[in-house]
Amino acid sequence: MSRSLSRVAGVIGELLVAAGVLVALFVVWQFWWTDVESDRAQAASVSSLSAQFATVSEPADDTAPVGHPADATAIVRIPRLGADWARPLVEGTTADDLARGLGHYVGTAEPGSIGNFAVAGHRTTYGKPLADIDRLRDGDRIVVETVKGWTVYAVSSHSIVLPSQGEVIAPVPGDVSRAAKPTEAVMTLTACHPRYSAKQRYIVHAELVETRPRASGAPSLDVAVTSAAGVS
Repeated sequence: MSRSLSRVAGVIGELLVAAGVLVALFVVWQFWWTDVESDRAQAASVSSLSAQFATVSEPADDTAPVGHPADATAIVRIPRLGADWARPLVEGTTADDLARGLGHYVGTAEPGSIGNFAVAGHRTTYGKPLADIDRLRDGDRIVVETVKGWTVYAVSSHSIVLPSQGEVIAPVPGDVSRAAKPTEAVMTLTACHPRYSAKQRYIVHAELVETRPRASGAPSLDVAVTSAAGVS
């Protein structure tokens, strides 16, 4: 091999090594550092909301948000995922929104309201709040705290769908006909499936169990709702 070819081969080799290092650094950033940053930011958001909620008795206007509309306005707790599991809920499901916590699908119902209160979350990266969504079982409790108080849902079903199947977040889940009118308050959680892929969506539906005003005190954070609470 001529000297010129040797030099070219050497340069190509160095470029490939550099490219490999860059790819490795990107993977570390994507799958580790984004979790570190987002976990820290989301914990701070939950702490800030908790402090604000603690100063509220009953808001004069029960639709008044806490903080700026772009900020998190609710805390979601799922005891099945850990006694200390708590994540902020922000409005919207863009990439930037989901980096800050769980995201409320714009246009879907508010917590406790008739219709479908639909929420998305990452299963990998950016804090991966719904990494273990597949661990949820029927009857598991999902507690949503807002400035008004608490809304408690109980998991009722699971499914795996394609990303195009947006009917899962319709006001009546699964029914997109104009005649469909919601008569019940439900909640839907969505996350990518399987892990490290966006080919499908893992869906969890839950039904409303209880709505508690702030003056009544916090609800139980037991993992599952008992039949005495209205879930068979």
